[in-house]
Amino acid sequence: MTAFDKATATRLLAEMFAPWVQDLDLTVEAVSAEGVDLRMRFSERLCREGGVICGQAMMSLADTAMPLAISAAAGEFLPMTTVDQTMHFLRPAAGTDLVAEARVVRMGRTMAYGSVAIRPASGDLRPVAMAQTAYALLRDKK
Repeated sequence: MTAFDKATATRLLAEMFAPWVQDLDLTVEAVSAEGVDLRMRFSERLCREGGVICGQAMMSLADTAMPLAISAAAGEFLPMTTVDQTMHFLRPAAGTDLVAEARVVRMGRTMAYGSVAIRPASGDLRPVAMAQTAYALLRDKK
Protein backbone atom coordinates (compact mmCIF):
# COMPACT_ATOMS: atom_id res chain seq x y z
CA MET A 1 0.00 0.00 0.00
CA THR A 2 1.40 3.41 -0.95
CA ALA A 3 1.04 6.60 1.03
CA PHE A 4 -1.97 8.67 0.05
CA ASP A 5 -1.27 12.19 1.24
CA LYS A 6 -2.30 15.76 0.44
CA ALA A 7 0.16 15.99 -2.47
CA THR A 8 -1.22 12.78 -4.00
CA ALA A 9 -4.81 13.96 -3.58
CA THR A 10 -3.96 17.33 -5.14
CA ARG A 11 -2.29 15.61 -8.11
CA LEU A 12 -5.31 13.32 -8.63
CA LEU A 13 -7.67 16.27 -8.38
CA ALA A 14 -5.76 17.94 -11.23
CA GLU A 15 -5.34 14.82 -13.40
CA MET A 16 -8.34 12.54 -12.90
CA PHE A 17 -11.38 14.82 -13.04
CA ALA A 18 -13.11 16.47 -16.01
CA PRO A 19 -12.18 20.01 -17.07
CA TRP A 20 -15.50 21.41 -15.82
CA VAL A 21 -14.68 20.01 -12.35
CA GLN A 22 -11.38 21.93 -12.55
CA ASP A 23 -13.48 25.07 -13.10
CA LEU A 24 -14.93 24.65 -9.60
CA ASP A 25 -11.53 25.81 -8.22
CA LEU A 26 -11.24 22.99 -5.67
CA THR A 27 -8.32 22.60 -3.29
CA VAL A 28 -7.41 19.79 -0.92
CA GLU A 29 -7.42 21.08 2.65
CA ALA A 30 -6.69 17.87 4.58
CA VAL A 31 -6.19 14.14 4.03
CA SER A 32 -6.31 11.32 6.56
CA ALA A 33 -7.16 7.62 6.58
CA GLU A 34 -10.70 8.62 7.59
CA GLY A 35 -11.32 11.06 4.76
CA VAL A 36 -10.61 14.24 2.88
CA ASP A 37 -11.57 17.90 3.30
CA LEU A 38 -12.00 19.66 -0.04
CA ARG A 39 -12.54 23.43 -0.42
CA MET A 40 -14.63 25.01 -3.17
CA ARG A 41 -13.79 28.70 -3.55
CA PHE A 42 -16.74 31.07 -3.76
CA SER A 43 -17.53 32.43 -7.20
CA GLU A 44 -20.53 34.32 -8.54
CA ARG A 45 -20.43 31.79 -11.41
CA LEU A 46 -21.62 29.11 -8.95
CA CYS A 47 -24.61 31.12 -7.79
CA ARG A 48 -28.23 31.28 -8.76
CA GLU A 49 -30.64 34.18 -8.20
CA GLY A 50 -29.93 35.99 -4.96
CA GLY A 51 -26.27 34.97 -4.72
CA VAL A 52 -26.97 31.52 -3.28
CA ILE A 53 -24.52 28.78 -4.29
CA CYS A 54 -26.43 26.35 -6.50
CA GLY A 55 -27.14 22.77 -5.53
CA GLN A 56 -25.45 21.38 -8.64
CA ALA A 57 -22.13 22.89 -7.54
CA MET A 58 -22.50 21.40 -4.05
CA MET A 59 -23.42 17.99 -5.48
CA SER A 60 -20.33 18.10 -7.69
CA LEU A 61 -18.20 19.10 -4.70
CA ALA A 62 -19.45 16.07 -2.75
CA ASP A 63 -19.03 13.72 -5.73
CA THR A 64 -15.45 14.90 -6.18
CA ALA A 65 -14.45 14.77 -2.50
CA MET A 66 -15.70 11.24 -1.88
CA PRO A 67 -13.51 9.37 -4.43
CA LEU A 68 -10.50 11.11 -2.90
CA ALA A 69 -11.65 10.06 0.59
CA ILE A 70 -12.13 6.45 -0.53
CA SER A 71 -8.67 6.44 -2.09
CA ALA A 72 -7.20 7.92 1.11
CA ALA A 73 -8.84 5.14 3.14
CA ALA A 74 -7.45 2.54 0.73
CA GLY A 75 -3.99 4.14 0.75
CA GLU A 76 -3.99 4.43 -3.04
CA PHE A 77 -6.16 5.59 -5.91
CA LEU A 78 -8.93 3.11 -6.70
CA PRO A 79 -10.91 3.29 -9.95
CA MET A 80 -14.59 3.68 -9.03
CA THR A 81 -17.92 4.91 -10.23
CA THR A 82 -20.77 6.61 -8.42
CA VAL A 83 -23.70 4.27 -7.76
CA ASP A 84 -25.82 6.55 -5.60
CA GLN A 85 -25.71 10.03 -4.09
CA THR A 86 -28.48 11.40 -1.94
CA MET A 87 -28.14 15.08 -1.14
CA HIS A 88 -29.96 17.05 1.54
CA PHE A 89 -29.79 20.83 1.32
CA LEU A 90 -30.20 22.18 4.83
CA ARG A 91 -29.85 25.95 4.41
CA PRO A 92 -28.60 28.41 1.81
CA ALA A 93 -24.92 29.17 1.37
CA ALA A 94 -23.95 32.56 -0.03
CA GLY A 95 -20.77 34.60 -0.26
CA THR A 96 -18.47 31.99 1.28
CA ASP A 97 -16.07 29.24 0.34
CA LEU A 98 -17.44 25.80 1.17
CA VAL A 99 -15.57 22.84 2.67
CA ALA A 100 -16.70 19.27 1.99
CA GLU A 101 -15.74 16.90 4.79
CA ALA A 102 -15.87 13.52 3.07
CA ARG A 103 -15.67 10.46 5.32
CA VAL A 104 -15.74 6.76 4.49
CA VAL A 105 -18.50 4.99 6.42
CA ARG A 106 -17.80 1.48 5.15
CA MET A 107 -15.43 0.06 2.58
CA GLY A 108 -15.82 -3.42 1.21
CA ARG A 109 -14.13 -5.24 -1.64
CA THR A 110 -16.56 -4.07 -4.31
CA MET A 111 -18.48 -1.17 -2.72
CA ALA A 112 -17.64 1.88 -0.61
CA TYR A 113 -20.10 4.05 1.30
CA GLY A 114 -19.52 7.56 2.50
CA SER A 115 -20.93 10.67 4.07
CA VAL A 116 -20.11 14.25 3.12
CA ALA A 117 -20.88 17.29 5.27
CA ILE A 118 -20.59 20.60 3.42
CA ARG A 119 -19.93 23.56 5.70
CA PRO A 120 -19.07 27.23 5.20
CA ALA A 121 -15.30 27.76 5.39
CA SER A 122 -15.97 30.68 7.74
CA GLY A 123 -15.90 28.32 10.72
CA ASP A 124 -19.67 27.93 11.11
CA LEU A 125 -20.00 24.27 12.11
CA ARG A 126 -23.61 23.94 10.93
CA PRO A 127 -23.68 22.14 7.57
CA VAL A 128 -25.39 23.70 4.56
CA ALA A 129 -25.76 20.28 2.91
CA MET A 130 -25.21 16.58 3.61
CA ALA A 131 -24.65 13.76 1.12
CA GLN A 132 -24.81 10.00 1.53
CA THR A 133 -22.90 8.20 -1.19
CA ALA A 134 -22.19 4.76 -2.63
CA TYR A 135 -19.43 3.86 -5.09
CA ALA A 136 -18.67 0.66 -6.98
CA LEU A 137 -14.98 -0.13 -6.72
CA LEU A 138 -13.63 -1.23 -10.09
CA ARG A 139 -10.74 -3.32 -8.82
CA ASP A 140 -9.13 -5.89 -11.07
CA LYS A 141 -10.78 -9.26 -10.49
CA LYS A 142 -8.14 -11.82 -9.63
